Amino acid sequence: MKPDLIQTRKDKVAKLRELGVNPYPYTFLRTHTTDQLLEDFDAKVDGDPVSVAGRVMSLRPMGKAAFLHLQDPGGKIQLFFRKDDVGEEAFAIFKLLDLGDMIGATGVPMRTRSGEPSVAVKSFEVLAKSTRPLPVVKEKDGEVFDAWTDTGARYRRRYLDLILNPENRQLFESRAKVIRSFRRSLDDEGFLEVETPVLQAIYGGAMARPFETHHNVLDMKLYLRIALELPLKKLLVGGLERVYEMGRVFRNEGVDRSHNPEFTMLEFYWAYADYNNAMDLVEKMFRAAALSSAGSLQLDWDGLQIDLEAPFGRRRMTDLIAEKTGLSVLTAPESELRDRLRDKGVKVKEFATRGHLIEELFNEFVEDDLVQPTFVIDHPRAISPLAKVHRSEPEHLVERFELFIGGMEFANAFSELNDPMDQRERFEEQAAQRDRGNDEAQILDEEYLEAVEYGMPPAAGVGIGVDRFAMLAAGTHGLRDVLLFPHMRPEEGREVEDEAAGEPDAAADKT
Repeated sequence: MKPDLIQTRKDKVAKLRELGVNPYPYTFLRTHTTDQLLEDFDAKVDGDPVSVAGRVMSLRPMGKAAFLHLQDPGGKIQLFFRKDDVGEEAFAIFKLLDLGDMIGATGVPMRTRSGEPSVAVKSFEVLAKSTRPLPVVKEKDGEVFDAWTDTGARYRRRYLDLILNPENRQLFESRAKVIRSFRRSLDDEGFLEVETPVLQAIYGGAMARPFETHHNVLDMKLYLRIALELPLKKLLVGGLERVYEMGRVFRNEGVDRSHNPEFTMLEFYWAYADYNNAMDLVEKMFRAAALSSAGSLQLDWDGLQIDLEAPFGRRRMTDLIAEKTGLSVLTAPESELRDRLRDKGVKVKEFATRGHLIEELFNEFVEDDLVQPTFVIDHPRAISPLAKVHRSEPEHLVERFELFIGGMEFANAFSELNDPMDQRERFEEQAAQRDRGNDEAQILDEEYLEAVEYGMPPAAGVGIGVDRFAMLAAGTHGLRDVLLFPHMRPEEGREVEDEAAGEPDAAADKT
């Protein structure tokens, strides 16, 4: 950013004040958004005056007249200014406008000679004088690039992305429709929406590393929650038989296409149901959300054609691994499982049990090929400490599913473990894993165990990655596209600077 450009705009702010104009007034009465005005536009031509408000995105002065394009959430509309219509004093104020300024204008709908819908302005107000020019194409290290097709710049300054690429607003409108649909589905099934603490003395409910903080007054360490699970299951104990929460969770992990350190999770808990009931409801919810947000059950996602209309597959994890590797993972020697992973280039961790090896084999040989919606059911006991043991294979497996679409996990669910003695043993197994180096193992939570000891009904519990489904519904290529403010690494080597967009020669070309 060239300092003189900012100073020039600040000087214009001062000039407006000298002319008795407040560059930052309190309110403006708008009668129409752009889309409302353009609807049945010809019926409004030469009719009653209208008032519009938004941001100046192009500016074409022509002596005693000028055209500009005003942008609001409904789109763009052309405004036509004439000195004779607005008056000499107002036209002098108009000459102090720049691209990016926000104005309100009142005038009569008209069409230009070329037929473009426009408003012949009779009066206007400056609503927010911008002191920093919008970015345009710029040169860096001998190369010309557009900072606002550069994804890093767009994600770091989302507010500018929404101004310069207004079509991206549709991504976030789609996301909002997904969230509304999920809520509506659960509300219709009689679930109660609740809120549970974000700060927790003991974190649990998932295999993940937490963020730590400190409460000064209580002088105690607290953690940002990594899941919503344990407090919600306490509510089952208290008699709230169908509960859900849509909330932010935090995991101290990497950042990539499908992960962000904070994300939106939907979890619901359903007394007297099991993971089979949960699969039925999740399938129903995903279809409803896709229709609400995308208007179709056939989704094009990163070149993959996803069919949400056909029944979702239900496959056992062990069977899927056997099909890809020929291994009978529950009976084959652990050394054989380790060798197969090493052959694949996987560094097997020292603490890994048979259950961890099965999970790694699934990740390496199966996961990427699960394109169409598939419930992967019946997971190893060792990696599922909160799930009830499998009715037919209690020694090795639990009643758990993960839903995969396009090679990515979208949901995780259990028939919930409600045996307090079994739960204590599982927590103790997790503590032993932590002692052997598994820093993502679950923490033994005495408060939760105490609650379960009072009696928790049999239940199904489900966690859904809302951001991931929003990405699928919008057809985007990465999680950051559906997060308004994704976490980013610090910029290295290239700091994207804002350049002037339209001082004044470039103004005519900025659309």
